[in-house]
Amino acid sequence: MKLAINKYFETLAEVANKISVQDLTAVLDSIESAANLGNKVITCGNGGSALTASHFITDWNKMVNVRTGKKFRGMCLADNVGLMTAFGNDLSYADIFSGQLNAIMDENDLLIVVSGSGNSKNVIKCVEAARLLKGQVIGILGFDGGKLKSLCDLSVVVPSFDMQICEDLHLSIGHLVMKRLVNDF
Repeated sequence: MKLAINKYFETLAEVANKISVQDLTAVLDSIESAANLGNKVITCGNGGSALTASHFITDWNKMVNVRTGKKFRGMCLADNVGLMTAFGNDLSYADIFSGQLNAIMDENDLLIVVSGSGNSKNVIKCVEAARLLKGQVIGILGFDGGKLKSLCDLSVVVPSFDMQICEDLHLSIGHLVMKRLVNDF
């Protein structure tokens, strides 16, 4: 058992050290810039990535205001079950995020998509909607980045095909963003 636990944390550290610092810095800069300009920062993802996207907004909305007194205009498209199920039922599951985005995104707002595989149809459709709305798009991705990597303006890829490692490090990236937004590093 101890061997398996140690191996997991060793793998986590190895993969973390393979994340592009240049890509991560560009993502941090872009999110900070959007926040400073007062643009909306909108997140989405499926499954565990939906919860990570929600966690990002929880941390960023609360901590930016508490620590700096500034407003952070963040929202997660996975947080409104009623809207998601309405779009899923009335249109299609592929529309659960793009339908919401069409109603709230303004030009230059920022969409952050979280995806382990980078191939979720509803997330891809949301990115396509953001493009039409002239928004900016960041991907927090895993595996090899999938289809989303080429569709995003910027992305940071956790280079692992182990979903749990990807999800752990995606959450860490969100915490790095929060620390950057509140000038904690």
